[in-house]
Amino acid sequence: MIEPLLVLLACALDWAIGDPPRWPHFVRLVGFSIQRLERRLLPRAGRPAAALWAGAALTWCVVLGFGALSWLIMAGAAWLWPPLGWAVGLVLAFQCLAAGQLWREAGRVETPLARGDLALARQRLSMIVGRETRNLDAAGIRRAVIETVAENFNDGVAAPLLYLALGGPALAVAYKAVNTLDSMIGYKNEKYGYFGRFAARLDDVAGFAPARLSALVIVAAARLCGLEAAGAWRAARDCHADHASPNSGWPEAAAAGALDLRMGGPNVYGGRLVEKPWINPHGRDPLAADVAAARRLLATASLLGGLLAAGAAWLLPWGWF
Repeated sequence: MIEPLLVLLACALDWAIGDPPRWPHFVRLVGFSIQRLERRLLPRAGRPAAALWAGAALTWCVVLGFGALSWLIMAGAAWLWPPLGWAVGLVLAFQCLAAGQLWREAGRVETPLARGDLALARQRLSMIVGRETRNLDAAGIRRAVIETVAENFNDGVAAPLLYLALGGPALAVAYKAVNTLDSMIGYKNEKYGYFGRFAARLDDVAGFAPARLSALVIVAAARLCGLEAAGAWRAARDCHADHASPNSGWPEAAAAGALDLRMGGPNVYGGRLVEKPWINPHGRDPLAADVAAARRLLATASLLGGLLAAGAAWLLPWGWF
């Protein structure tokens, strides 16, 4: 069966290649499509009900459109030459994953921080987080890095792997379209409060099962890494609801418990102080060694997730091609 091999190769390519900035990537095309459709639909959606319907229409067009398009491209390539179809599927599959990129970005921030260059560390951190970074101290920078790695483990690793195992690259692409929609229009503000609501709710639904599975994978990875597996389990169980997202709190709390750190807390967004509860509040502030431990935890959890996804693809009675 080609499916388990494709899952493992996709994971390997994710770590080997990542997301080179000049390479074509389907998520950029998804983002461009969302922007074009938003410019057409949002100005015409005056009333709340109209905005809800317009946002739902945009969401389904993007999700079903890119899911179907990726399947048709793979099917057409396989019709021409079966190995070409597998190669196209492999490219789409590894572009759905972000473990290698998360690992590299965390290292890019920690490298200048370790030599005392706070300005460069803040500048690099600002490229991967939404909070303001100019006043963060070393502990605040490291906390932001570890939080980003932990909460994105679900969206960038666990969820794509689950959907890849269940339905192949086309379903994984559809999930990434949902996730991209949420990141672009799923905001609770005046502009997107109604227009982006359907996309945000669909992302919550799509991420529900993977988020909880991701916490279990992090607990197992913590055991393999010699970290606090019991602490990871307790924090995930007790503190996941302290996150604003119904899904991101699971992997973030598990990572906080595994590393014995406190995460979350007050941060500045757009010039405004936002008070958030602490996750694993009895944990300590992060030190230099904790970023390395978080990267090791990410790598181990990603390896476990890839093996589990490959096993699931092998056991399932249906194929992708």
